[in-house]
Amino acid sequence: MSYPKHVNHELSPMACPMHLGDVDLFGDGAQEHWYEAYEILHREAPVLRIEGGGPTPGSDAFVLTKHEDITRVVKDADRYIALTQSRVEKLAAAGMSAEEAYAAQRNLMTASMVSLRPTQQLYYLHRRELTDPWVGAGATRNRDMIERHAHELLDAWIDDGKVEFISQFARPLPQHVMASILGFPHADIPQLAAWGDAVVTPFVHGTGLRHELTPEQTEDMLARLDGFQDYIYEHVTAKRSDPQDDMVSFLCDVHYEPLDRKLTDLEIAGIVHAMIIGGLETTQYALEEQAQLLCENPGTFELLRNDRSKVRAFTEEAMRMRSPTHGLSTRMTSQDEVFQGVEVPAGSLLHLRYGAANVDPDEFECPFDLDLDRERLTRHVTFSTGPRVCPGASLSRLEQQIGWNVLLDRIESISYSADNDWLHQPGIMLGTLRLNLDFTTA
Repeated sequence: MSYPKHVNHELSPMACPMHLGDVDLFGDGAQEHWYEAYEILHREAPVLRIEGGGPTPGSDAFVLTKHEDITRVVKDADRYIALTQSRVEKLAAAGMSAEEAYAAQRNLMTASMVSLRPTQQLYYLHRRELTDPWVGAGATRNRDMIERHAHELLDAWIDDGKVEFISQFARPLPQHVMASILGFPHADIPQLAAWGDAVVTPFVHGTGLRHELTPEQTEDMLARLDGFQDYIYEHVTAKRSDPQDDMVSFLCDVHYEPLDRKLTDLEIAGIVHAMIIGGLETTQYALEEQAQLLCENPGTFELLRNDRSKVRAFTEEAMRMRSPTHGLSTRMTSQDEVFQGVEVPAGSLLHLRYGAANVDPDEFECPFDLDLDRERLTRHVTFSTGPRVCPGASLSRLEQQIGWNVLLDRIESISYSADNDWLHQPGIMLGTLRLNLDFTTA
């Protein structure tokens, strides 16, 4: 095992698991011991049953940790039902409009899907028509803009010799990029970031594999989201009358083929909501974990500086080794299944442990080694795969590769500062709270 056991192992309120009975993926401080837990689960319980954790009374949940099982599930959304899609179909079957669904759920993304209805059959078309032109594989239109923002961020601290890497680069880079893509003023980034933090509250502060919030936490989250819908609507109104070269203007004008009409304000707001959720967190955590891997693998920074063709391999390997999103409870079985010899009844909740799948020794030889020559680098499931792959995966990859190329241009070496503890935020994202680095300029 080559990943380091930092001081956070001792600071965590949870002891490092030694046996299967010690494994708790969701308890307080579990983030500090996830990788030790994955080794135990792969060896002893690759399909971990959680009694009573299912979506209905008397049903169970199952944690899947093997790469082959998770890819099997995510590639078949008809057999393994997406919970969001199930909720949307129930709202639609009840005859609710998108507006009524929002009043009931207070979730812009869910409400917009009630009318857009991106079923598995329509999902590719939904993504191709509405998001791919801006954040998909063709999003190289953003290359110069991303590079400009990366340089602007470096300009603020390049002469200091040290940097708090998360707050001064890894977090603001995707914030500036997403604001530019959506066409929102950069002066509004602090407020957009606050709304983004509120949106992901269940995945940070929710408990258990279902990310459950208390009524008080839910009310607090909704209060923090106050004004978000109005803000989007104001920009939609302005861009309908005076369109610019940005994603919101594009969404105001696009003719959505499956519905044979243009999008409503609420449908646009739901897509913007999804961009805010997916466009900030993953890239931030990927960048800061990549910085840690560079500090922990001597010679790699110099190698990348001298051979930029390796930057893509580095970012892919880093996302595999240190997955930004470690697990989501997003699927339910529609029929009886068997995974790794374990019977899983129909109606069971599946918690897909992406972080464990990405270090599955049956899929990746020496999974804890950074191998820039590894074959089929993109077979990790950091962005999921199949019809519901993360729509912003290409944009995130572009941000990471451009960000590191800019850093490699202007910095000669990086190392840990003395004042780090490597503690992680709670929830299901692998997010270090702070990362102080020393560096020398190029």
